[in-house]
Amino acid sequence: MSRENNVADYKDPQIAAVRQLLAAMATPLDAPELSFAERRPGMDAFGAASPLPDGCKVETLTLGGVPAEKLTPKGADAGRILFYVHGGGYCLGSPTSHRALVARIAEAAGAVAYVVDYRLAPEHPFPAAVDDAVAAYRAVLNDGAQPGRIVIGGDSAGGGLTFATALALRAAGLPAPGGLYAISPWADLTQSGGAYVAKAAGDPMLDKAGLDNFAAGYLNGQDARAPLASPVFGDLSGLPPVLIQVGGEEVLLTDSTTLAEKIALGGGDVTLRVWPEMIHVWHFFAAQLDAGMRASQEAGAWIKARTA
Repeated sequence: MSRENNVADYKDPQIAAVRQLLAAMATPLDAPELSFAERRPGMDAFGAASPLPDGCKVETLTLGGVPAEKLTPKGADAGRILFYVHGGGYCLGSPTSHRALVARIAEAAGAVAYVVDYRLAPEHPFPAAVDDAVAAYRAVLNDGAQPGRIVIGGDSAGGGLTFATALALRAAGLPAPGGLYAISPWADLTQSGGAYVAKAAGDPMLDKAGLDNFAAGYLNGQDARAPLASPVFGDLSGLPPVLIQVGGEEVLLTDSTTLAEKIALGGGDVTLRVWPEMIHVWHFFAAQLDAGMRASQEAGAWIKARTA
């Protein structure tokens, strides 16, 4: 890393403490490599350890044949919907791993959240995740939701899937949502952005080799430049309003800046928020990191404004 995880090295001392926590949790270099299936319980346990907002109701359901969770924070507007696709490199993650993160954002938005349990790679490679997201979204519409009161959101791979879903909905002739929200989106599965080099020494969570491994598992030999796999290579004109939040110290930084540039050049409404010193999906650490809670609240306010 480019600097130590000392409090004095950061304007926000809380991020140094989070980095120290991540360093203590890191897998030893000589440990045997685990399969994606073996890694999934650990990610779920990490997410499940974070408490839900008081009074948040959790229900399991299916949407168009796709398993999902419905999160209803206290006082939520039943007609305002955060349709969320989780991160995990398309190979890890579930509603369990992301339940608390999504519930905090939904609470701030005064929204009901649906967290889609899409099929994971390598067992179910591209475009299974996109197909499941579209099927689940279609089911939400069929249940009577107003598309303009839905925001599709996601983090990391789910951030890329947010844009892929929007492109697939457009191709299918389905109504667009009222907005798109992405946290630290992984939207270029070729790993070609400048941040993969510029931030390589400072990102405690992701690196090019690890992302290459996720991409290989998801793509199963298919073209990484396919727009539904890597939305940065798609036609991003005509999308609904977009909010992107990304940490200033992550290798996915240029995925976000490239998305924002292409949306803006296409005449779109895009808000790009780069949070200095923050790491990949820092919202996960809201219990220890005030910036994680502030980012969640910022997102909630934006979602509420888009779905009034």
